[in-house]
Amino acid sequence: MQNEQSRNFNKWPILLFLGVTSLPTLIMYAYLLIDTLTNTAPGSLIPNEFTLSHWRFLWSAADGAGDVWLATWNTFLFSSVMTAIVLLVSLTAGYALSRLNMPFRSFFLAGIMTLHAFPTITLVIALFITLQMVGLYDTLTGVILIRAALTLPLGIWIMKGFYDTVPWEIEMAGIADGASRFTVWRRLILPQVQPALIALGVFTFLEGWKEYLLPQIFAPSANVRVLSVLLAEYIQDNEHFDFNLFKSIGLFYVIPVIILYLVFNKKLMNIYGGGTKG
Repeated sequence: MQNEQSRNFNKWPILLFLGVTSLPTLIMYAYLLIDTLTNTAPGSLIPNEFTLSHWRFLWSAADGAGDVWLATWNTFLFSSVMTAIVLLVSLTAGYALSRLNMPFRSFFLAGIMTLHAFPTITLVIALFITLQMVGLYDTLTGVILIRAALTLPLGIWIMKGFYDTVPWEIEMAGIADGASRFTVWRRLILPQVQPALIALGVFTFLEGWKEYLLPQIFAPSANVRVLSVLLAEYIQDNEHFDFNLFKSIGLFYVIPVIILYLVFNKKLMNIYGGGTKG
């Protein structure tokens, strides 16, 4: 008991240091929330009235802000479809690279990581020409395919690494019992890599949710605009710009990220914990 109290006491300097260094960030977020719900007189730091007018984009079109709900739907569609593609391909390709004796497997793994190393900006011209040739320029479909293709190498590598940690004995036992290879994969192997699957899905969704460069270049029209592009265009609008409205849209943009963290926090903290033995 005394040793446990001593260990807890030794943690206090670390917790105090982390608390002090995090305080400016916490204050910044607190002021961000307060500014979206209040009005402040010029030259003052103290709010003088409560208001919901800065959140008016939720029920009416704010001047210069565009259609926030359409941009939110586009962002959600872009992120979720891209995540589904990455998860599906990474799950199957990672298993094949981990378990099957494929020819040139090492060359293929090195190749996809080399592709992942290319900066996105270096591929813009080639991607622009390709999308125009296939008729997918200025569409969400084109941007989804590009972002998914750029994310897949890392996803395949992550899933391949987690498949490598699953003991062969589990798979061999299922096959010995008469189960097909697909059944063994679905019922015995997938539960073992579930934490990696969740982590890859969450991080891929967040990558899509915050993506700005590709939608800005390849889907600039208002009907396929995502939230990051809408925010960038609004802050450049000198005629209608409202700083508190901009803060409110920015806070609205962050809400899904907070929800994802709250829902999957324990799973992400236990990414190496393994799945069930199923």
